[in-house]
Amino acid sequence: MTRVVHDFKETGLNMSDFQFDLPEEQIALRPARPRSSARLLVASGSSVSDSTFTELPNHLRPGDRLVFNDTRVIPARIRGFRIRRTSRGETRAEVEVVLGSHEPEDTWHVLLRPARRVRVGDHLSFGEGLCAEVVSRDRTGTRLKFNTRGRDFISLLPDAGEIPLPPYIAKRRPVDPQDTEDYQSVFARIPGAVAAPTASLHFDEIVLDGLKQKGIQMSWITLHVGFATFMNVRADEIEGDRLHSEWGSITESAASEINNARERGGRIIPVGTTTLRLLETSARTCRNTGQIVSSWCGKTDIFIKPGFDFRVADALITNFHLPNSTLMMLVSAFMGSGRTRRIYAHAIQNRYRFYSYGDGSLLIP
Repeated sequence: MTRVVHDFKETGLNMSDFQFDLPEEQIALRPARPRSSARLLVASGSSVSDSTFTELPNHLRPGDRLVFNDTRVIPARIRGFRIRRTSRGETRAEVEVVLGSHEPEDTWHVLLRPARRVRVGDHLSFGEGLCAEVVSRDRTGTRLKFNTRGRDFISLLPDAGEIPLPPYIAKRRPVDPQDTEDYQSVFARIPGAVAAPTASLHFDEIVLDGLKQKGIQMSWITLHVGFATFMNVRADEIEGDRLHSEWGSITESAASEINNARERGGRIIPVGTTTLRLLETSARTCRNTGQIVSSWCGKTDIFIKPGFDFRVADALITNFHLPNSTLMMLVSAFMGSGRTRRIYAHAIQNRYRFYSYGDGSLLIP
């Protein structure tokens, strides 16, 4: 297999390369039902065709290996009060917290609104026996140390929190019980994500059975998606080499399956940008080993943008992403900026549904 490399270093990067205008009605506020009825844009080489996820097996080859992210979204949006004691008594102010990345000793990097209401040393109460202290603040967010009174933190969240829908959905409608099911893949297993690996949301038993019948193999790895996946990239960050960090894990058995598939001539196809990001992180540890990936556990802050040297992914299944986002940059790196603009123009013109609950694409450079 040949490495996929698109070199844009001579021309440099410009934020306008990752911008597009999307009609409001093409922002998906609910997923397709059934899941596999979502539309699938297939971009292979210079061609673009329209399909559905039920037809995905027909666009793949026996021996290909799909790699999925089995993370499970936690109820990461929690509401409570900032409690501050002064010489005049106790004051309270409402706050909302969205959990980001987990750190040791029940400390979390979070987004907190409104940030102006808190300062280091403040105490927050969320009910259900859950409270926290503000331990630090900077431009990337706030760090809270939670006191769970000896109980498991994740087990308290279903009573205290709710599924954190992406901002572009949350500002258009409230979260409801249906989202608890819709915003999880059917194989979500390991809790820890605050956003879903949305390309996986299209897969149901119909598609999975069709893949098995076609002789297409499947592996699962874990990357806990953080809230930074929704953030736009600032102009001063675009030339950097590192991004927000997210925790991930590849088991020895999954690594072995992926390496064996490549040795036998199969294509490695990440389902989602999160999966691709973790695979390419692992590949950077495999120099001179003869393998493309190895078992891996830790935090990745790899920034995939035009000019990136892809060592694992031969194709990619992914949704349509927000403009000026790191995910849009990743797709542009994989397919080329000009090709990506043409793919997105086709999707907009043909009324594909965009973003987390929207339609998807199979991208083959």
